[in-house]
Amino acid sequence: MPSLSDQIGGKLRSLRKSRKMTLEALAAHTGFTKSYLSKIENSKKIPPIGSLAKICQSLGTDLADLFGNGPIDDTPSPRHCIVRANERHTVIRGGTSFGYDYKALAHRLPNKHMDPFLFTFPERLGAEISFEHEGEEFIFIISGRVRFFIDQEQTVLEPGDSIYFDSTLRHRGEAINGEAKALVVVYSPKRKD
Repeated sequence: MPSLSDQIGGKLRSLRKSRKMTLEALAAHTGFTKSYLSKIENSKKIPPIGSLAKICQSLGTDLADLFGNGPIDDTPSPRHCIVRANERHTVIRGGTSFGYDYKALAHRLPNKHMDPFLFTFPERLGAEISFEHEGEEFIFIISGRVRFFIDQEQTVLEPGDSIYFDSTLRHRGEAINGEAKALVVVYSPKRKD
């Protein structure tokens, strides 16, 4: 079975070529460098979820399509999906190198406006690590405590707490007291009309 980075890279390359788009054109559309995109396609880099969402949007596809079992296709799809607990797909291992863990909760439904994930925060992040990307996020804490930073603000979120924010604001979160904490994150990319 191909690794997650092989799966992502191969599907992005296949989709880009099916759209007759060059790496240069994709770079111009996303704002990423050709070199960065090439590393992703060649499984040498797994980007953060926000970067993947931007690439998918530029290619006219959905983030969840990258993590399905089959090739990406343009056939009509159902407007609902059920994902059983044992059917969740690991999406990205940590803003991978940072320890985040994502499990897709609606990976079977293409062309949606929200991408829900079961998410685990790492305990420690370097102060320089933060994220910002197009869209909006809603986070609901299921268990544990999370120290969350948004722009210059810091807050502690506990089970049952939630936060909704414009994800173009710099943000990051980390578990408190030595344990990675699980929560649900819904990433809602802004779609072009």
